[in-house]
Amino acid sequence: MTRTATITRKTAETDIKVTINLDGSGVYDNITGVGFFDHMLDQLSRHALIDMHIRATGDLHIDDHHTVEDVGIALGQALTQALGDKRGIRRYGACHLAMDDAQVRTALDLSGRPYLICNLDLPFGKIGTFDTELVREFFQALSTHGGITLHIDRLHGFNAHHIAEAAFKSVARALREAVETDPRKADAIPSTKGSL
Repeated sequence: MTRTATITRKTAETDIKVTINLDGSGVYDNITGVGFFDHMLDQLSRHALIDMHIRATGDLHIDDHHTVEDVGIALGQALTQALGDKRGIRRYGACHLAMDDAQVRTALDLSGRPYLICNLDLPFGKIGTFDTELVREFFQALSTHGGITLHIDRLHGFNAHHIAEAAFKSVARALREAVETDPRKADAIPSTKGSL
């Protein structure tokens, strides 16, 4: 069974195509027109071991908001499609990740019940030209459209770049764990309800 998906999303604000392979090796090719965001998507792919190919064009003459949010929506939809009925997955994932001054903790559940707790408190409004508030917007869209209960907490950190990057890497490592096949229950839905 291949766990792949391609999602195309076209609106008056953005035109996006996302292709993922959950059983990849972290090969990425992401171009959104938002440099720092591309760097974060690359980290997400590499550390989740999810192959990711993203092309996005958006109304960047206004700002980066629509592009970042809509990529999160499309990526969440791709995860949902690639996971199918979620048979055999571990479902839960967690990671404490240190990056220089920053330490970020992520816990997530591929529950089908979206909920985001995002306590990153990024200390500056910009990382280069990137609005730091868009980190939360991306994770909100990913959580909502991926059906993910997602908790992300900054434990330490004063450098906004390090905190944001640690968050993406921490989410990636937790996601890697959650989507992996559980060898002890590879034929079962990981819920007493029988469905997720």
